[in-house]
Amino acid sequence: MTRPNFLVIQADQLTSTVLSAYGNPLAKTPHMDALAARGTVFQNSYCSYPLCGPSRMSMMTGRLASRIGAYDNGAELPSTIPTFAHYLRAAGYRTALSGKMHFVGADQLHGFEHRLTTDIYPGDFTWTENLETRDEKNRSDDRAVTSCGIAERTVQLDYDELAVFHAEQHLWDIARAPAQPFCLFVSLTHPHDPYYCQTEHWERYADTPIPLPTVGRMPSQARDPLTQYIFDRHALDKDFPDETVRRARRAYLGSVSYVDDQIGRLMGVLARAGLQDDTILIVLGDHGEMLGERGIWFKRHFYEWSARVPMIFAGPGVATATRAENVTLMDLAPTLMSLAGCADTAVEPMEGRDLSLALSGGAETDNIAVSEVMSDGLAAPVFMVRRGAMKLIWGEEHPAQLYDITKDPNELQDLANDPAHADTLGALKSELLTIWDPADLRAQIDLSIARRLLIRRAHNVGTPPKWDYVATPDDQRWCRAGEDYTAWSTSILPPRGSDPRN
Repeated sequence: MTRPNFLVIQADQLTSTVLSAYGNPLAKTPHMDALAARGTVFQNSYCSYPLCGPSRMSMMTGRLASRIGAYDNGAELPSTIPTFAHYLRAAGYRTALSGKMHFVGADQLHGFEHRLTTDIYPGDFTWTENLETRDEKNRSDDRAVTSCGIAERTVQLDYDELAVFHAEQHLWDIARAPAQPFCLFVSLTHPHDPYYCQTEHWERYADTPIPLPTVGRMPSQARDPLTQYIFDRHALDKDFPDETVRRARRAYLGSVSYVDDQIGRLMGVLARAGLQDDTILIVLGDHGEMLGERGIWFKRHFYEWSARVPMIFAGPGVATATRAENVTLMDLAPTLMSLAGCADTAVEPMEGRDLSLALSGGAETDNIAVSEVMSDGLAAPVFMVRRGAMKLIWGEEHPAQLYDITKDPNELQDLANDPAHADTLGALKSELLTIWDPADLRAQIDLSIARRLLIRRAHNVGTPPKWDYVATPDDQRWCRAGEDYTAWSTSILPPRGSDPRN
């Protein structure tokens, strides 16, 4: 069998809880719906860290972020840790990245042969923080909720337009010279806060009642420590008017529709360029979005709105199915490697699991998903384990929370202190402690932060290093002195087979 191409499209802060493919037709996403209708949808897919950078580093490597030192948004992914881009490239794939990946450090490629755009966030240790430095950093606050609505142009929109344009151009370049299989990763910053969308996407919801959060803001005495941390960090401990909440939610949904439009654009290029039949298309989020549930906005928690993400595969060899087992973004790396025929080249074990058999309609995989959150001024790491329907959230400074997600999808009935569930609680906590050593991890995080803050201070003296990736335009694409114009202009035509008139 010919090795498939991969087109992976990831949206930032896209929760699966607003998507038709996941049971809620609130967002208008016809292209994602079409992919889901002909592909495999993992209903219980989770990020392995509900924050941008660590989630992506974990996904790229198939490893827990805590195993590779990607403790927070200011932490570096070491160049010595292989990513799926390294493995696929070593196996003969043409690897490229267009858009955000949140790499920190001097290595801004991590296995991608081509990077088509710069990143949208800083590549240095600027965003490193601890309890003492937390208030020094700029971060999203309640302005992301209160200052929202229609905006015809934003920096995020400019960035995503650039990322999709370069991705389209790259696909056409591949179609003109299809010498090797490819993996193109397109990463959009929408629908990440602040919540803005264009009039076109705002108006798609003109006749859609925008619901308020199902679960209202939790009173202070009922909040777990992670919830209180999020309230404090983002100045969210207030009642927003219903009009503000609905406006923010509508703008978020408009951004989701914008993402869906970009998926449609890329699907269209695949079809017109003759690449569709050989390409597996994968749609992912990097983490979810609370959207005001419990009074929480953004992410960083393990509640379903924040931790569950879309994971949809469609293409050659992919069954049409809805899968119920618990999976995580860490599973992407071993799955891509297996589909590419290079699973046996892994140089070390991964926490992620190969889902290729599930994609072909095979038996259920091991029914567990794990996730973690740490650093960024958090007092101590907090962990999540979901096995079957039961989800445990626990940390050394976070009392156990236990939920039956099947019976209680809104996570309102904490079973941690219910004697009838004591055995389940004990078993999940024991399983958690076989994965993480909280005290040792805390010491590693403290050391990592101390190192990075020292390096940041040093780099602020004199001329700082420049780690931000700058994409250089390929000026040699265009006609230059001495070239034959006709030969040049006809050589860049699309393949004849892609013209429906032929």
